[in-house]
Amino acid sequence: MSIQNTALLTDQYELTMVAAALRQPVAHRQCTFEVFARRLPDGRRYGVVAGTGRLLDELEHFRFGDDELAVVSRFLDPDTVDWLREYRFGGEIDGYREGELYFPGSPILTVRAGFAEGVLLETLVLSILNHDSAIASAAARMVSAAGVRPIIEMGSRRTHERAAVASARAAYLAGVAATSNLEAARTYGVPSAGTAAHAFTLGFTGPDGPDEKAAFAAQIEALGVGTTLLVDTYDITQGVANAIEVAGPELGAVRIDSGDLGVLARKVREQLDDLGAPDTKIVVSGDLDEYAIASLRAEPVDTYGVGTSLVTGSGAPTAGMVYKLVEVDGVPVAKRASHKESRGGAKSAARAARATGTIVEEIVYRAAEPVPTVDGLRVRPLQIPLVRDGTPVADLPTLEDGRRHLADALVSLPWEGLGLSHGDPAVPTRYQLS
Repeated sequence: MSIQNTALLTDQYELTMVAAALRQPVAHRQCTFEVFARRLPDGRRYGVVAGTGRLLDELEHFRFGDDELAVVSRFLDPDTVDWLREYRFGGEIDGYREGELYFPGSPILTVRAGFAEGVLLETLVLSILNHDSAIASAAARMVSAAGVRPIIEMGSRRTHERAAVASARAAYLAGVAATSNLEAARTYGVPSAGTAAHAFTLGFTGPDGPDEKAAFAAQIEALGVGTTLLVDTYDITQGVANAIEVAGPELGAVRIDSGDLGVLARKVREQLDDLGAPDTKIVVSGDLDEYAIASLRAEPVDTYGVGTSLVTGSGAPTAGMVYKLVEVDGVPVAKRASHKESRGGAKSAARAARATGTIVEEIVYRAAEPVPTVDGLRVRPLQIPLVRDGTPVADLPTLEDGRRHLADALVSLPWEGLGLSHGDPAVPTRYQLS
């Protein structure tokens, strides 16, 4: 989903740097910028690259029209404004494909362009990759915790309306089965799901009090017996009884959205079986995260609904990616500030795995060098071409491709890498830069 123009989705200092650079030869020096994370968020053992597809879409809309120029002309000189009027990114971009795992130091994206042309993209690149990768990384942990049980993403009401669409896309990439967000369904083809909230049941309150059966009957009349009935508006035990009485044993599912979900799921499963509805499934929701999902593994839960913990910072901490200049006219450059150091020179990366497919290490090496070899291991280059001469390359991996790739990649992690406990990154990064 793109807005009409993305040029102002940036920080002012990107433009003031360009204004200063255009007065000097540096503006046109050929540069290499790299995106990487110095470390993973606390408690995380791997990250998931997401947002690349969205970034390429937005890059095509990164243009300075009259409205955008009217804003920037308040603080920029006329020559810079004229330069921006003609701005079109014409450089090259390589990067990890969506659905690829990443670790500290992984060169997730490489931008090659003139200094002014490339530095202008920093905020756009980071805002998309940091957001989407954070969501996908969190969702992947939840999907792993859920095992074969599906997850529905339903976090739209807990975040910005446009972030909700991007979140649904990233969660689907990570293996979530469906989303409640219809814009994500329209724009990205993510399967959608949803039935009714407590307000619907509460709406069937008349002079004689609540009428839960009438609410259930109305929903079934509209959506069929395969629907999911929310049974915890009043008393769950009575709600389940009412649901089966109205829908019959062919009811698709009941949803529990509050309380001790493990205990309630066991009681509801027993009640459904006793009522002759063994095939009616149980959906649970209510601030679930990967730890809560893992704690419910032994319970008779069929589907999880996740929202707040997936789309907010508490559940999806920032990916911490940075966009750094690493080479100018072929000369390596590096930041030396304490705790924010960077490694100079253009780099590529490859991943070494055993014959079984288990990843052993990530190797970061000079981009000008051939792909390293490691005795007894299979080595796979990680970066792929994304943009050439300012245009996305043909036949880039699709969202579905990324979803399948990540599912395979998670299987390749060392077993401890899928754990929810704190520890070092699941795969070490080795620098081969001499």
